[in-house]
Amino acid sequence: MSNYDTVILDIEGTITPITFVKETLFPYVTSGLTQFLNRTWDMPELKQQVELLRVQAQKDVQDKLEHAVLIPTESEASVQEVKDAVIETIHWQMKADRKIGALKSFQGFMWKEGYESGVLRGVVYDDVVPALEKWKAEGKTIYIYSSGSVPAQKLLVGYSSKGDLMPFFSGYFDTSVGLKTETESYRNIAKQINKENKTDSILFVTDNIHEIVAATQAGYQVVISDRPGNAPLGPESKQFKIVTSFDQI
Repeated sequence: MSNYDTVILDIEGTITPITFVKETLFPYVTSGLTQFLNRTWDMPELKQQVELLRVQAQKDVQDKLEHAVLIPTESEASVQEVKDAVIETIHWQMKADRKIGALKSFQGFMWKEGYESGVLRGVVYDDVVPALEKWKAEGKTIYIYSSGSVPAQKLLVGYSSKGDLMPFFSGYFDTSVGLKTETESYRNIAKQINKENKTDSILFVTDNIHEIVAATQAGYQVVISDRPGNAPLGPESKQFKIVTSFDQI
């Protein structure tokens, strides 16, 4: 890697183990969903989250997606029927591992309570903080780009096992700028951070080969994160730099 002044990091499989997401964060939502809805049902912010899910559900039903169900309003059905539809929607979307905004927003809203109560702590690899400190000392600007919502990203790094890491980051991006497998998303980010004519000065680190290819096509420098539990890398990854620890970047 050479002459990069900006670093953009993925989260899952890059700075935090995939197992933390799959075995801690996701089960926190699915196992506690009913109680959470019962406890927070009258909160205005929850109503906003349910409305986002309702709009998405309507689109999914129109698109004839299997398992999609409409989420009625409280004027159309009982509170319990609305809750049941929300639960059914979240469960099937999470089972399908959908990267849609409404789901990610709801997950982040629910995780917030878990992080603030101390039940959840974002797990961060030991080699990450020394790299963040090194990049910061060198004057590099650091961002996060993850399919998880921006609020969820801030919770993970703000309530991490290594303490509050938010001061290291200058900004956060989620799929509202575009899907991570699309080249245009990386162009959008570059434009937002005033690097649209200097994309070769950006280093992007992720575990996903499709994201690596998309970022490369946008002119970024790239590094593949090969962590324990990540999906096996295919032969197409060999043309890129692969690291098992951030001290190898």
